[in-house]
Amino acid sequence: MAEEKFGLGETPGEGRPTTQQQTPQPMQIPVDISDMSALYANFFRVTGTPEEIVLDFGLNTQLMTPTGPESVKLNQRLVLSFYTAKRLLNALQWAVNRHETTFGVIETDFNKRVRGGMPGGR
Repeated sequence: MAEEKFGLGETPGEGRPTTQQQTPQPMQIPVDISDMSALYANFFRVTGTPEEIVLDFGLNTQLMTPTGPESVKLNQRLVLSFYTAKRLLNALQWAVNRHETTFGVIETDFNKRVRGGMPGGR
């Protein structure tokens, strides 16, 4: 997968010239990913305060036990200012739109995905 690079506080489409005039390019900030770890999450929770937004991520295994459903183990927390959260929202929207343009619309409702592939919608 190609890595997208954006300048300081830049989201796709921002900071790009709209006319033939040359404008200064945003500063590229070097990053060190040598100690970065990758984790998978299929569950998230959004909470926050008036100053920041809190995103918790975890794995939902949907296992049923005799005492009821197994709890979701949250293992990562991301705390952002609302300014950073809005820039993240714009970057994610751009990435999803680009994916859907290439591969088709992503249906997030599981029931529609299952029923959509069968004749009669069942």
